Amino acid sequence: MASPSSVPASSTKSKKPRDKIADWFRQALLKKPKKMPAPPESHPSDGSQKATQDGLPPLSHNSPSNRSSPPSHNSPSNRSSGMAPTLQPTHMDTSCSSGRWSKDYDVCVCHSEEDLETAQELVSYLEGSRASLRCFLQLRDATPGGAIVSELCQALSSSHCRVLLITPGFLRDPWCKYQMLQALTEAPGAEGCTIPLLSGLSRAAYPPELRFMYYVDGRGQDGGFYQVKEAVIRYLETLS
Repeated sequence: MASPSSVPASSTKSKKPRDKIADWFRQALLKKPKKMPAPPESHPSDGSQKATQDGLPPLSHNSPSNRSSPPSHNSPSNRSSGMAPTLQPTHMDTSCSSGRWSKDYDVCVCHSEEDLETAQELVSYLEGSRASLRCFLQLRDATPGGAIVSELCQALSSSHCRVLLITPGFLRDPWCKYQMLQALTEAPGAEGCTIPLLSGLSRAAYPPELRFMYYVDGRGQDGGFYQVKEAVIRYLETLS
């Protein structure tokens, strides 16, 4: 018969392997599993994520580097390089002057009957210019059946400027002289309003009533038409 002391010895020996197994499982459970690196996958925002990790702001799909749009005319790069925005051709624009439309005509051409052809050429030139000047030509625009005096006075009062086509025929025509005096009477202080165009006459034949104002010399290649147009436009630009 075995002694009582042998039983505890065998029990102690049998517990050691179990304790070791229990300790192994306990340690295994306490250990954190290692994280596996995520497989790389293509994503539209990879570029922005990489830029963020590098300390750079993410690139937007609408950013200037991703667009091929033309630069703005007001951008700093254009201003510093001296590039100017595309502009309309520069010219005298009198259509925006509110005072211009206060009268029916921009200019009244006063001429004698024998100078009708020259007057028609002048009117065609003024009306065909970029300013599209509105001209009064007596033979074309006078009211049929109207009294000559009233029509002449109405033409002057309805026009901003008066071009006096001063020729030998003008000096011989009493109605032309009446228009000249009427023009000076209606606007004696309106500088630039009355524009004398001297044609076919010497300086000595210039009417004494007009000696206080300059005239346009019609002996040039264009008959002085360009200077007349510029004078009319300058006067219209003074209107408010």
